[in-house]
Amino acid sequence: MDTYQSPSQEIIRSLRNIANKLRILSIKATNAAKSGHPTSCTSIAELISVLFFHTMRYKVSNPRDASSDRFVLSKGHAAPILYAAWCEAGLFSQDHLMTLRKIDSELEGHPVPRQVFTDVGTGSLGQGLSCACGMAYMGKHIDKASYRVFCLLGDGESAEGAVWEAMSFASFYKLDNLVAIFDVNRLGQSQPTALQHKMDVYRQRAEAFGWNAIVIDGHDVEAVCRAFHEAEITTGKPTCLLAKTFKGRGIIGVEDNDGFHGKALGDKAEPAIAHLEKLIKGPVYYHNPRPVIEDAPLLKQTEVKLSEPPNYTLGQKLPIRNAYGTALAKLGTSCDRVVALDGDMKNSTFSITFMNAHPDRFIECFIAEQNMVGVAVGCATRGRAIPFVSTFAAFLCRASDQIRMAAVSQSSVNFVGSHVGCSIGEDGASQMALEDMAMFRALPGSVVFYPSDAVACERAVELAANYPGITFTRATRPDSAVIYANDEPFAIGKAKVVRQSEDDHVLVIAAGVTLDEAMKAANHLELEGIHVRILDPFTVKPIDKAGIVANAKAANGKVVVVEDHYYEGGLGEAVFSAIVECGFRVRHLAVPRVPQSGPCAALLEMFGISAGCIIKTVKELVGQ
Repeated sequence: MDTYQSPSQEIIRSLRNIANKLRILSIKATNAAKSGHPTSCTSIAELISVLFFHTMRYKVSNPRDASSDRFVLSKGHAAPILYAAWCEAGLFSQDHLMTLRKIDSELEGHPVPRQVFTDVGTGSLGQGLSCACGMAYMGKHIDKASYRVFCLLGDGESAEGAVWEAMSFASFYKLDNLVAIFDVNRLGQSQPTALQHKMDVYRQRAEAFGWNAIVIDGHDVEAVCRAFHEAEITTGKPTCLLAKTFKGRGIIGVEDNDGFHGKALGDKAEPAIAHLEKLIKGPVYYHNPRPVIEDAPLLKQTEVKLSEPPNYTLGQKLPIRNAYGTALAKLGTSCDRVVALDGDMKNSTFSITFMNAHPDRFIECFIAEQNMVGVAVGCATRGRAIPFVSTFAAFLCRASDQIRMAAVSQSSVNFVGSHVGCSIGEDGASQMALEDMAMFRALPGSVVFYPSDAVACERAVELAANYPGITFTRATRPDSAVIYANDEPFAIGKAKVVRQSEDDHVLVIAAGVTLDEAMKAANHLELEGIHVRILDPFTVKPIDKAGIVANAKAANGKVVVVEDHYYEGGLGEAVFSAIVECGFRVRHLAVPRVPQSGPCAALLEMFGISAGCIIKTVKELVGQ
């Protein structure tokens, strides 16, 4: 074990001075903004001082350098002190720091990736450590590089279960390049935290999850330096620094007192600053960050393609989820940046196909979907990976906030949900995703793929890998017939007409299992002289407005939308948004209530989305 050498007294004094300067800047910035969280900043001043000016390896000239250490401020409301640290490091001026929370400034109330020094958006508490786990996993197990990851959490957010999902993940994968720092300042927003300053309880919990736990006085600079050194030389397990601190540290009349959370100091700022200035003894020496170890692999930023085209036979029947696994394995062959994550559902989602082909890039996250999403976001930072996250689509809903924050983080993560709709059958309502498209459609910049056969699914996965943002692919469970040739081209926002004639009476828009039902209905109706045009949207977002309008006009302006989803937020509403001003006659078939167990065909009939229900609706519409 390396022998620890305490920093010189000059360095210790300088780091104390920097901590108090960071406090002053945080107070000034929040006062200029007339809002913010200065007391949450002052409790972590020594921790930030030691991290940025003694411990971390990074480049001020390139904050997102591939080989640099990563820092995640999970307690995102303490953003002003993060900004102050980068200001003091020389990234921007103090004048710019005073633009905190202004509409024309990137220094927002919480960290966001439009800041060149921020990898993930934080502030929805309890999520930062999962993202840090993804970064650390990439560094240790895939990049095999020297960069380390530091994540600073508040004690209040440790009540979130996702934090402990991340703690479990990090110890299981022996992420000794990860350091979690808990700012145990005792006070929450509206009252003291559950554990307050019971440091032994925090330590016991961290150790129980397999971490190297170190309890320190978070305001003792030398103790903080020693703890970070111990973390650096600890192998085989991550380190958790449990820092006992005081909220509002250094602010007379505010320190360790309730009632000051989230408030600029106002007229208390001037005496607070005067007091802190007196604590700065001697000159402030700034030391350049430790040199970066340049060993992160160089990445090829090229278009990602399937290693070989789809290989199916027209009419062949297979679940679309099978094609997802096949496509993902092909992508992994052609691009070493593709990684797959699953939540112990790999033999149902068929991500197991990728695992078997590329086991070194498959991350089993177990049944912890919230953490899984955060890990994927972390993997994607700095362009290190193209992550695909899969589980039952219903269980992705459990991680809706993490997915929302992935969008806030401008992250490129691809989600794939299997077992969608009531068509999954006997498993029952708890396993049926019927609100998944609504959730993903609501995300800014997202793409929602709804492939209707295996060929379309493989191409959707390929397109998703190249899309700079959030994607969701809805992969059905029942067998679906292959309707496209293997060389059929696909594009985001472009629908496919899969059946048409010169004299179509109605346009039916359907996808997945309901496309199969629409084809059955069309075959039956043709025998009665009613011609049905069928459109496969391929992407529900963006919806092909031009294609829908043109084909609806060709079918007498009569449209039926049928989907295995609740009425709210799915394919129907996407279509309605495209044709709202067209004056078409429209009918919408969707699942009207919470479903139940039963055979697939019986459930489609019971909930009004079967071929028989389509036939009835088309006849009613044609007769009007």
